[in-house]
Amino acid sequence: MKKINIILLALIALIFSSCEKEKTSEGLASVTNYPIITVDGDNPIFLPKGTAFEDPGVVATEDGNEINVVTSGKGAYRGYDAVDENRPDRYDLVYTATNKDGYDGMSGRTVYVVETGDLVNDISGLYKSTIVRNGAPKFSDLGYVIIYKNDDGSYGMSCAIGSYYENGVGYGETFNAPATFEANDISANDFTFSPTSVTYAGWPWAINIANMTVDANAKTINMTSVWDVGYTFEVLLTQVEI
Repeated sequence: MKKINIILLALIALIFSSCEKEKTSEGLASVTNYPIITVDGDNPIFLPKGTAFEDPGVVATEDGNEINVVTSGKGAYRGYDAVDENRPDRYDLVYTATNKDGYDGMSGRTVYVVETGDLVNDISGLYKSTIVRNGAPKFSDLGYVIIYKNDDGSYGMSCAIGSYYENGVGYGETFNAPATFEANDISANDFTFSPTSVTYAGWPWAINIANMTVDANAKTINMTSVWDVGYTFEVLLTQVEI
């Protein structure tokens, strides 16, 4: 009799445990369908300054059913939110969709807002770079370096070493050496450069632009930048027509 009672108690405990598991799992999908995001149109998009930006669109689905998409973004070099058609920069848009179980899916689009100067009166533009470091060729046809005009009339440049670390090595824009300089006389290659630096190994290392030579006919800029750890970068920038 005692043995039968023990068996009955064990069965009751098993049934109770099963009921509790059923309660705690109630409301959870047995299969999670993660969001699938399809980005329509061009990626990247090259937008001349002043041209209205219209997002070509993006569609997110969960198990074949369309769900809501949230768009966010920021300028990579100048920090403006979303896409400002009047502020040349690289804008990184992020599309996020969340499924019914709370899991996110993400995709992105890159938008370049570009002002293309004639290299006679204005050297603004989007450039590809070819880089020689300490006499040794390192990278060619890297995209991209952006040169833009600041509100005070000076120029800004996304990287004084041709995006060596951002695009060449692949470390991203946090390893750029953003530069600011004055164009006193473009035709005479007369520029005044402000000091800049690159953050490497957690430390900002000084970089000085030694010279800059503009060739309006070839649509190129040659520049030499010296990093105080012992590297000299010879950078050829070739303007990209947008």
